[in-house]
Amino acid sequence: MFPTPVQKASPFIRTGYQLLLPIALIVWLFPLIGVAVTSIRPSSDLAAGNYFGMPSGFAGVENYTAVFANSPIGYYILNSFKVTIPTVIGAVALSCLTGFALAVYRIRAGLILFFLFVAGNFVPFQILMVPVRDLTLRLGLYDSIWGLMLFHIAFQTGFCTLFMRNFIKALPFALIESARVEGVSEWKIFWHVVLPLMRPAIAALSVLIFTFIWNDYFWATVLVQGQHAMPVTAGLYALNGQWVAAWHLVSAGSIIAALPPVAMFFLMQKHFIAGLTLGATKG
Repeated sequence: MFPTPVQKASPFIRTGYQLLLPIALIVWLFPLIGVAVTSIRPSSDLAAGNYFGMPSGFAGVENYTAVFANSPIGYYILNSFKVTIPTVIGAVALSCLTGFALAVYRIRAGLILFFLFVAGNFVPFQILMVPVRDLTLRLGLYDSIWGLMLFHIAFQTGFCTLFMRNFIKALPFALIESARVEGVSEWKIFWHVVLPLMRPAIAALSVLIFTFIWNDYFWATVLVQGQHAMPVTAGLYALNGQWVAAWHLVSAGSIIAALPPVAMFFLMQKHFIAGLTLGATKG
């Protein structure tokens, strides 16, 4: 049922694993290394066509300083936080409730409701571009943080519900039945019995949704036009020159924009471990 650990595999498989793992790691990190090297490359290298060679000098301080001097990237990052954090809270909170209802209660149309929640994830987002833009215009939410935030909450709740419903389904139902026998209300069962066991799922889902929303570029350009509500992914375009692409500045801005999701992942690692330990403890 489970794959054989590498330590127990044959010598041939262990040797192949030891040889292929560093190669796969280098291939995976190569684009990130390229962006990092370009972020410290002088602009003269790009003008001379030296895109992939060794930098002729170190211009990291100048490039990263120019990112903040030539664009309001700090304001863009703040806009990204204004969109991402409420979206994570809203989508995860709604999915906890809907996942609990679809997993615990026998609703007559429960399967249809579950399908409706999940169906939105299978629709290509390019198809939704025009109707979503028209809807935000009619509601007066176009070119605003609220419009982008509410759309992401609505769109991500389906995926989160699928995740939460399947997680709650795997929990021992005897815990809920025992609480009902003791006369505990349904809300208290959810809050005091089920929700503590959902901590690993909430932590994992929060990191995923934070990364999805923070790195979104498509909807940031479709639903936002002005700088007052523009997230950092769309705002990086302002670092380009009018006639020449300033790839060294765009790369430096990309490194800065990637720091919050990375920090989020490392900060939530403790919650992963604590939640998994709590969920696996019996008695």
